[in-house]
Amino acid sequence: MRSRRPRQRFNVWPLLLLVPTLWVGQGQVKAHLRQPEAILVLGGSPEREHFAAEFAQDHPDLEIWVSSGTNPEYAEWLFHEAAISRDRVHLDYQAVDTVTNFTTLVDDLEAAGIHSVYLITSDYHMRRAMIIGQIVLGSRDISFKPVVVPSAHPEPETLLRGVRDGARAILWVFTGRTGSSLRESISHRP
Repeated sequence: MRSRRPRQRFNVWPLLLLVPTLWVGQGQVKAHLRQPEAILVLGGSPEREHFAAEFAQDHPDLEIWVSSGTNPEYAEWLFHEAAISRDRVHLDYQAVDTVTNFTTLVDDLEAAGIHSVYLITSDYHMRRAMIIGQIVLGSRDISFKPVVVPSAHPEPETLLRGVRDGARAILWVFTGRTGSSLRESISHRP
């Protein structure tokens, strides 16, 4: 009679943790190796656009992409006052939140042949923006270098918000939907 050896189970958890770690790691390496070809400004605070206008003066060869920032008249005036040519500035108002700041522009950035951007947002907002950017921009092989805009906020946003929006970004990668319309339908229920 043959004795049976206990069956060993394969532990999948290390592999599941390794894949995202390698994906984020390769994105970080690319960000250090690639020179940014554009500036991406996340709307939500006029200070971000002011900062971007000054930043753009130091980077005269880069186009500026602003996602749902201040109204078009103010934004155009701001960049004009900073002596930034209007043809360098792309204003987009499709985004309704941080996830859609990325998802509404990533295809345009890819179509323009952009492989790396400076990502400009407020200090308290950067962690969440980086989580989403790694997923959405990374899905199109676009890397980014974060550029922080100082603010009066004492603390960064919670990690929970970053994880939630990271999940929404993953949803977008696989389905093309961000879940932002779900929030609208819930808030409009009688």
